[in-house]
Amino acid sequence: MKYKIIVDSCCELPKEQKNDLNFKIIPLTLSVDDYQVVDDENFNQKEFIKRVSESPNCPKSACPSPEAYMQSYEGDYEGVFVVTLSANLSGSYNSAVLGANLYKEAHPDTKVYVFNSKSASVGETQIALRIQELAEAGVDFDGIVEQVEAFLEEMDTYFVLETLDALRKNGRLTNIQAVLANVLSIKPIMGANPDGTICKLDQVRGMNKALIKMADIIAAKVKRSEEKRLLIAHCNCFERAEYVKQLMEERIKVKDTIILDTAGVSTLYASDGGIIVTI
Repeated sequence: MKYKIIVDSCCELPKEQKNDLNFKIIPLTLSVDDYQVVDDENFNQKEFIKRVSESPNCPKSACPSPEAYMQSYEGDYEGVFVVTLSANLSGSYNSAVLGANLYKEAHPDTKVYVFNSKSASVGETQIALRIQELAEAGVDFDGIVEQVEAFLEEMDTYFVLETLDALRKNGRLTNIQAVLANVLSIKPIMGANPDGTICKLDQVRGMNKALIKMADIIAAKVKRSEEKRLLIAHCNCFERAEYVKQLMEERIKVKDTIILDTAGVSTLYASDGGIIVTI
């Protein structure tokens, strides 16, 4: 099947997929105070982290327009599949759906389906890679939609942050909570609710203990791990990601493990030292 997979720029794609013409990334726009940058291949992670750390204000992201998505649907494809940030975290999903509806009015024979990842970062990556597997295996459009929707309902996303400043600046924590957590080195283990909102699963003191606890939580919950791919995204902390990989290998068997560095949107929310895991 001739297909196209479109993702927003919160999706951390492996190099192979970035170079694959079947994939296209639609960038969000990031801003810190008066500084604004498009989250594309020119994104400078270190510079962005520095600007966020120096600013007392909340960094922001702006989702792609419906027109940007509409343009990406053009072409002679048997199926166009779109994967976006959780609809409860960003307007990217709604933009993609609106763009699809408008495009199909002018091109009624085009098959476009937008997946609400109910996740972010490597959660989106998991879904995009699953779409690719099915398309390459010759599954038809409706079959891919059905199987991927079932797949994402089983998928789980977890993350541990080095600092709570990004959550504080985005209004998810009070200043007192953030200060106490930083002073006491309390690290929350976070996850995603079924609707794609963020929840706290547990908390411990110290980053290494938090990573171990996260690994324990994942191992206790995952089913049929040997059939699944483990994806780990890190924000400027590759050695920490390798440590998480080691922790998971000690607990479960998986079919593959991929470690990826965060792009712009994930960097904004994960902050320097953040780890995101999906399986």
